[in-house]
Amino acid sequence: MTEPLNTVTISRDKLSKARVLVVGDVMLDRYWFGAVDRISPEAPVPVVRVTREEERNGGAANVAYNVVTLGAQASLLTVVGDDEASHKLEALVADTGIHTYFGRDADLKTTVKLRVIGRQQQLLRLDFENTPKTEVLASQTATFAKLLPEHDAVLFSDYGKGGLAHVSDMIARAAAAGKPILIDPKGADYSRYKDANIITPNRPELQQVIGPWLNESELQTKVQNLRRQLRLQAVLLTRSEEGMTLFDDEGQLSVTAQAREVFDVTGAGDTVIATMATLLAAGMSMRDALPLANRAAGLVVGKFGTATVSYEELFA
Repeated sequence: MTEPLNTVTISRDKLSKARVLVVGDVMLDRYWFGAVDRISPEAPVPVVRVTREEERNGGAANVAYNVVTLGAQASLLTVVGDDEASHKLEALVADTGIHTYFGRDADLKTTVKLRVIGRQQQLLRLDFENTPKTEVLASQTATFAKLLPEHDAVLFSDYGKGGLAHVSDMIARAAAAGKPILIDPKGADYSRYKDANIITPNRPELQQVIGPWLNESELQTKVQNLRRQLRLQAVLLTRSEEGMTLFDDEGQLSVTAQAREVFDVTGAGDTVIATMATLLAAGMSMRDALPLANRAAGLVVGKFGTATVSYEELFA
């Protein structure tokens, strides 16, 4: 069932009081921009003469940045290494007004994604990371318990970097406190997300868990089975150019993609879940929040790199 985009609005004042606790894997997004004028004589690859460098919030840090850009309040709970990238990232995050709770682990290498850009397109991405030997966020459980009562919604941003390997305990605490729990999932095992309110996989992520589907009827059956098995209130499937579909107790609700021009899909999933979390924290229902999250995604893919959407843009 696809419905037209009848959006419910919410006042800027009400949104400013909404508080979202973001927990998960953070990373530093680095961009090297340059001119491409020739091919290397050493190998058939373009030579990029770097003219500009830029650093942005990545991973869960970008999710939290999306929350504050919409005009709400965000806290960010994470664990990083004790390295140059982590200090750069913490300074970047602090500049946005996000409340930071950074644990440090000397054995951990802060994830850095370096993208080389030439002629307005990404030529190469280099990832610097390591997988933690232990559950690094376990050390933050006491901080999580302290922050929980001060927030209206909890958002777990799982990038598969090991920070949320044992998320179940935090979900149980948030559920007991009656907080809406949103999860951007990773991996083939969703059992650790049991009892969350909503998970937001994209098509490839969902296929990893429920397998391929031949038609919408089979998709609905498989997703509703997964939802009941994990005791989830809803599953929000993001479907790129096809928009997104919410599966809940009432059945399913689809909205068509809003993008006028797709420039870069980097971070679109961050924007979707951040918008949903912000609106749920402000008291909106999932079905009312859906078209707005869809609109936010349509706006952000028209921008370059990890980007955000403002209150004015969303409710224009």
